[in-house]
Order: sequence, then structure tokens, then C-alpha cells
Amino acid sequence: MNNFKALVQWLKQAITDKEQFHLGYADEASEFVRFNHAQVRQAGQVQQASLNLKLINDGRHADLGITLSGEPALDRQRLADGLQQLRETLPLLPRDPYLLLNHNAWQSHNEQARPLPELAQVLEAIGQAADGVDLVGFYAAGPISRGFASSDGAFGWHRANSFNFDFSLFHANGEAVKASYAGHTWNSEEFAARLQQARRQLEFLGRPLHTLAPGQYRAYLAPAALEEIISIITWGGFSAQAIASKGSSLQKLYAGEQALSPLIKLDEQVSGSLSQAFSTEGYPRGDVTLINQGKAEGQLINSRSAAEYGLSTNGASSDESPSALQMAAGDLAQADILKQLGTGLYISNLWYLNYSDLPAARLTGMTRFATFWVEDGEIKAPVSTMRFDDSVYNLLGSQLEALTAERELLLSPSTYDRRNTASNLLPGALVKRLTLTL
Repeated sequence: MNNFKALVQWLKQAITDKEQFHLGYADEASEFVRFNHAQVRQAGQVQQASLNLKLINDGRHADLGITLSGEPALDRQRLADGLQQLRETLPLLPRDPYLLLNHNAWQSHNEQARPLPELAQVLEAIGQAADGVDLVGFYAAGPISRGFASSDGAFGWHRANSFNFDFSLFHANGEAVKASYAGHTWNSEEFAARLQQARRQLEFLGRPLHTLAPGQYRAYLAPAALEEIISIITWGGFSAQAIASKGSSLQKLYAGEQALSPLIKLDEQVSGSLSQAFSTEGYPRGDVTLINQGKAEGQLINSRSAAEYGLSTNGASSDESPSALQMAAGDLAQADILKQLGTGLYISNLWYLNYSDLPAARLTGMTRFATFWVEDGEIKAPVSTMRFDDSVYNLLGSQLEALTAERELLLSPSTYDRRNTASNLLPGALVKRLTLTL
């Protein structure tokens, strides 16, 4: 943080009276381990830091990414070179009619310093729990920092430790069970229980496939399967710009023409999450209730949408997607899932989701990995890959029977450019009817 503050102070002295700036900061110190056949195949560390400099002058603005070296003198020179480059670029650009700057000198500081386990402890826990099975996985852990400063005196700092172990167990026949274990604090007992659940499912994958005809079936969607549905909804579903331009998949929900089940409560829960409580546009972020008792309540509004549609921004990202989504838990106990399902489908994962009818919030996709046929509360056999096509207003509305009392924290496994801080905290969902088309 001190290095970032020093660069901010230098930049404040370097700009002219007519210029303004936003300076974003990101760093990480990460351990990465790849597993194959339950053994370490590759291990390494990544330490990196970067800036994003936005220069503003007379309604014009431009951005530039800068990689930091960790050497104060060299980093100041890189920032100075970037500043000059942007000064030469700005006169070539038109004024931005939707540029809405925050001139408040807000302050935000959050450090989640929960200690992460030693890598040796993690490797031992994984080795013991995965003994005798073909495990393939990827472990990433370490502190992630985000910062923001403006020429108006705003300053934000966020630092949090986290880990994410994304893994699959493979059967000799090539079928697999996919799972993950993620969070702030590693608990070897919790991890062992999570992997043991995957091992039990793996045993069922050796049974002959149960063939299903297209039709409507009772189904349980595990948190990872529900996350796929929630993730596609967030592609503009809660976006103020999409709602205002009639392009949201939840348009009918926000218009009051449709409703979800009263069990559904969705919040963008920034507080306590891995995501920072400020936006890259220089606005503080708070918690936002998006859906309450099945009805639309809030939306995600960035500064451009606020300027264009006369709204008040709540610090949403540029694409107005949630980054710390939580769904309220229900009352279905984990131990009672199969009993309550009775006869139907147990779906661990979904993939290849897309809209088959966006205005109707209708989705299509495929089952993936461990999907089982259940009879009288007992898993009988794996089910071959099937395609579903159904509406969010059915799956999370009229056909939703229960949500689990336990929720799973699912962190983004993306490491493209840098580790991602997005997360979803979700229960499992029991639905009375899911439509399989082929």
C-alpha cells in the first residue's frame, strides 16, 4: 500500500490544474499447484503488480495499463511516461457526454488478514484425501490487493487472502466428478468431507448408464449447477443499462410482469467478500438487494448508466455484473436431499448454457459430469449427457420447491491476466420439473 500511496502523491504533483486522474492498483502474491493422478505435477509462484491510469481533461479521458517493477524510481518513470502518452492522446479524442466523475474525497480501507495454510499442509491434506483415486486439479492461493485513488482525494484499499482448489476425480471409464473447495480459511476436515462426497459419487459412475427419454423430470441442482444458471442471468440481467434499453433477460421481472419464487433472495453482498468496496470508476460500493422474495428490487448502476438515464450510481462495474453474489439459504438439510428428491435427477454440473429465448429468460444447456438417476431416495445409475431447455421463471419460480440450508462458496477459478476475486455463495435447489429436450 505504501508504494501505491507514493505513486499517488507523485502523480498529484505531476498533473496540471486542468487535469484530473483516476489511478487503479492491482497486485497478487500467488501460489499455484497443478495435480495429475493425485500428485503434484507443477508448482510455482507469481508476484505481480500493475496500475491503470485514467487521465481526464475537459471532458476527454483515456486509460493506460502500466506493469510495476517494484523499484520505486523505475515505477515513477513508467508512470511519468504513461502520463505523457495520455496527454498526447487526449486531444485526439471527442468529449464523453456520459462521463460522470465523483469529486468526493471518500476513504475506504479493508484488510482481511486471515492466515492461509502452509502449502505443505494443503498438499498433505490433498494427498491423504485423494489416496487411491485419479485426481486432476488446480490450487491457487495467496493475498490479492486492489487500490484506487483520484485527484479529488478519494482513496480505497482492499486486501484479502483466499484459496481455491478446483478438481476432478476420474473413473477408469473416463467419466468424472467435478468439485471445488474455496474460501478464506482452509479446514482440512471440511475439505476431506468435500472430497469424500466426490469419491462416493465416483463409485456410481461405474454403473451402466440409465437412459432417459426427453420429458419433464423432478430434479436437484447442486450449487455448482445452480451457479451456471445464475451466471448466465448476470449477463446483463441486473444491468441498469440493459434494463433501461429493454435488453435484460429479467425485463419481465423488473416490469412486474413475472415473479420468481418467494424463496429467492439475491444480494450483491460486497461487505465481507473478496471484492473491493469501490469501483474502478471511483465510486464506493455497498450491498445491493437485487431480488427480494422473488420480486425485483435493485439493479446495478455504473456511472455511465447514471449519467445516461438519470439514475444514482451504486458503484457497479463497467459491465454492471455482480461480483459478490449471494442467494439466501432455504431449509432443506444436506442429509435430506435424496430423500426429498425421491425419484428424479441429481445434477452436479451444467455447461454450454445460452439463451434460447432471452426476453422470456429461457435457457438451454447440457448436463455435465456427475448426473445421476435417483429412485426412492437412492442413487441408482449415472445418466448420459442430456440437453435441457427451460425458463428461469420455472426453475427459480413456479417449479422451485426448496433450497438447501447449507450454501457453497464458489470462487471464480479464472487466472487470465490475474486471479479473479468474483464469488457466488449459493444453496442447492430442488425443482419439481425440469424439461429435457434431447
